Amino acid sequence: MKKKMLLLAWILTTTVVQAQEQYSGNPLFPGWYADPEGVIFNKTYWIYPTFSAPYHKQVFMDAFSSNDLVHWKKHERILDTAAVKWARRALWAPAIIKKKHQYFLFFGANDIQNDQQTGGIGVAVASKPEGPFKDYLGHPLVDRFHNGAQPIDQFVFKDKDGAYYLIYGGWRHCNIARLKDDFTGFIPFKDGSTFKEITPEKYVEGPVMFIRNGKYYFMWSEGGWTGPDYSVAYAVADSPLGPFRRVGKILQQDPDIATGAGHHSVIQVPGKDEWYIIYHRRPLTEKDGNSRETCIEHLYFNKDGSIQPVVLTKKGVRRHPL
Repeated sequence: MKKKMLLLAWILTTTVVQAQEQYSGNPLFPGWYADPEGVIFNKTYWIYPTFSAPYHKQVFMDAFSSNDLVHWKKHERILDTAAVKWARRALWAPAIIKKKHQYFLFFGANDIQNDQQTGGIGVAVASKPEGPFKDYLGHPLVDRFHNGAQPIDQFVFKDKDGAYYLIYGGWRHCNIARLKDDFTGFIPFKDGSTFKEITPEKYVEGPVMFIRNGKYYFMWSEGGWTGPDYSVAYAVADSPLGPFRRVGKILQQDPDIATGAGHHSVIQVPGKDEWYIIYHRRPLTEKDGNSRETCIEHLYFNKDGSIQPVVLTKKGVRRHPL
């Protein structure tokens, strides 16, 4: 009996150790997906990416969920252009936030090139994180250029005081605007303006913001999204309005691993100073600009609050149930 108990204990211990030593691997899941928005809902990791394809085929969005960062479940077509009458192509760069019992998915559509075209940044809503999402407004939330910023690459940021901000912009310009509580429009700032430009040096697209130790970290992508120079840089300020001065790059290609590393998001483990960066990159075997895969790495900080350069891996991160 004693030998059987010892054997059982060894088996259980070995099983636990093996489970703890599991890694996510990179990419996290098969298929070409880019611009990943990572978030935690109800003790579950979620990733909302762009379906990476030519714009006329980029007409829907999938989502992925995981309990441990290793095993991922695909949720197909949580949103498509059939649910958004004004959107016809180029759905991309989703941003999602939960408010009360609803999930609001912000997205770019149509890749408009001027104010005469229909498109921009829209909002969809659902009662579950896996959708299905339906158009919330019936029209774009932002449908024209302000301060030179193409209305794409939206990110929704909730400040410490409960205020929600939309941070967005392509074409090397970035704006911030305070959202109404119901996300139907914007609240002007005290000076009467609605869209404030917060563009840092070398900004191109893909803004992200988070708070750590009372400081506002503003991150973005720079370089060309189809080229090897695509990368992520950051700045730090005492306010979501900045001013933001570029500190430097923290994510870029590794010629031995992948090129085109950029357009990311950041996840913090609840209640802990543990962080992940979720991003896309292009395998060395691929030349097509749309051949992008979603990956994950650890995001580490130095004692002074600066961000350490991210190391690209094929292993990914260790299994981490919430």
